[in-house]
Amino acid sequence: MRIGELARRTGVSERSLRYYEKESLLSADRTPGGHREYAEGAVARVRRIQELYAAGLCSSKIAKLLSCMRDSDGGPAETADAYLVGELTVERARIDRMIEDLQRSRSLLDTVIESASQPQNKAP
Repeated sequence: MRIGELARRTGVSERSLRYYEKESLLSADRTPGGHREYAEGAVARVRRIQELYAAGLCSSKIAKLLSCMRDSDGGPAETADAYLVGELTVERARIDRMIEDLQRSRSLLDTVIESASQPQNKAP
């Protein structure tokens, strides 16, 4: 499939797809005319890249992790090793800290919302 179709199917801009290729996150064959041609599996790959970005990983870390993951289901590839486990454990701990921070922020907002929602006792 061409870059425009991949962009449409994944909701990712063509510019981002070119960036993914530049960062070795995604690969494409070239037609004799120089156009990018992506395999069907590129759709799942782009979605996985987006998920990892959404989790807060940078492109260099994503590139390292993708080499240890199967595109079809995200499970570990034959090349997965202790490195993958270590990297994913660190990222999971970071995400856990982010979740805790967000829960504290939500609790604070809930308190302010509840307080602001109460009728104010105004002195005459």
